[in-house]
Amino acid sequence: MPELEPVIGLEIHAQLKTATKMFCSCPTVPGAEPNTQVCEVCTGQPGALPSLNARAVELAVRAGLALGARVNGTSIFSRKNYFYPDLPGGFQNSQFDPPICQGGGLDLPDHGRHIRVNRIHLEDDAGKCLHDEQRGQTLVDLNRAGMPLIEIVTEPDFRSSGEVVDFLKKLHAILVRLEVTAGRLEEGEFRCDVNISLRPRGTSSFGTRSEIKNLNSFRHAGQAVECEMIRQGGLYERGEKVERETRLFDPARQETRSLRGKEEAHDYRYFPQPDLPPVLVPPEFLARIKAEMPPLPEAVRSGLLAQGLTAEQAAVLLDRRGAVEYFEAARAFMDDPKRLATLMVELLLPATQKEDLQDCVCGPVTLATLARLLADGTLSRRAAYDLFPELLARGGDPEALARDRGLIQISETGTLEALALELIAAHPEEARRFREGQEKLLSFFVGQLMRRSRGAANPKLAGEILAQLLKT
Repeated sequence: MPELEPVIGLEIHAQLKTATKMFCSCPTVPGAEPNTQVCEVCTGQPGALPSLNARAVELAVRAGLALGARVNGTSIFSRKNYFYPDLPGGFQNSQFDPPICQGGGLDLPDHGRHIRVNRIHLEDDAGKCLHDEQRGQTLVDLNRAGMPLIEIVTEPDFRSSGEVVDFLKKLHAILVRLEVTAGRLEEGEFRCDVNISLRPRGTSSFGTRSEIKNLNSFRHAGQAVECEMIRQGGLYERGEKVERETRLFDPARQETRSLRGKEEAHDYRYFPQPDLPPVLVPPEFLARIKAEMPPLPEAVRSGLLAQGLTAEQAAVLLDRRGAVEYFEAARAFMDDPKRLATLMVELLLPATQKEDLQDCVCGPVTLATLARLLADGTLSRRAAYDLFPELLARGGDPEALARDRGLIQISETGTLEALALELIAAHPEEARRFREGQEKLLSFFVGQLMRRSRGAANPKLAGEILAQLLKT
């Protein structure tokens, strides 16, 4: 309905990249057997006392600085009370007032908008309910209970699904780049809730909003916004009331459906957590975090473009965890960044999609050596690309391996001249036509020479030698 516009705000949960949970020493490694990474604290046993993870505080401060937020010198934890099977203590430890960071935001240049951030606060995660509809059972896995989170709450500044998706992608890139979170969407380490309402275009009042919970896919977040806009628009058109509620998005049916009534802050009965002292961020602590901040993705992108990479190459490297670091490590051994980036984008990254680049057998030195051999003509492009799968599987010295496989390119002038003279003598008619102006026949001679050398000749140098000899 063109007379209505959406008003959208986000609540983004990012699991912090720590070795242990927020308030206990249980590990945060994903994929463990259910209920094996638990203790008295994260399962809410009576008398068990929490102890705050200092690394989680550092990462929350780092996120705040990246978003231009104000880092509060003192913040407190509160008990957020609600009852659900995956919350064994009956409350969640979360920051309410004041949180660790307030304010800040991100620009979306493609949309001409600035999205304001209201707050960033620390909290621990709940467990996970596993529903078995066939057996009519709900099982509870508490491995995730107590995982360290930051929640980033935006102002209701979004006006389209495209803005939502681009903001989430940009924020995700920043937090992963700063190692605030590993950001694995499939593990729920970066997920969001979408609050959306409609109002008459040109007005400033807010309509009744719905909240769509637990979206851990950029595509699904955009689809959920579109589906909810259609649903609420239909209600307005029929003169029906929009209920304030929490909804879930079903990607298979492309629809949102009601989960429960939406809670207000007072429903949670927040009160200060008596078992946790205030979180203090002294000036010297804040100064250290600022000094340790790595460059943000936009600065990294500018640096890659300045080295001659294309915008597409820079985007691919930034989109893959660890790719920029791999590239910079390889650059120390190879002074042709664009060629190196080409090998990464065309060979390395597609072949290692499910692999951590830090564990790749074909390390930065190996790929840099392959790029150098390609650049100086020791290897043809075809030979380099044929050699790569073996380097990826076993590593080793690319030059030594190429010699063993007979892939070293012939760039010795005398050898190529001898081959060229033999070819010209064997094809006198084609040589005569070339001299009479049919210069396209040069490609014929180059192809024949490559065939005689079994693909080992340097095609560029061979073409130059043939052109010179054919004209004499």
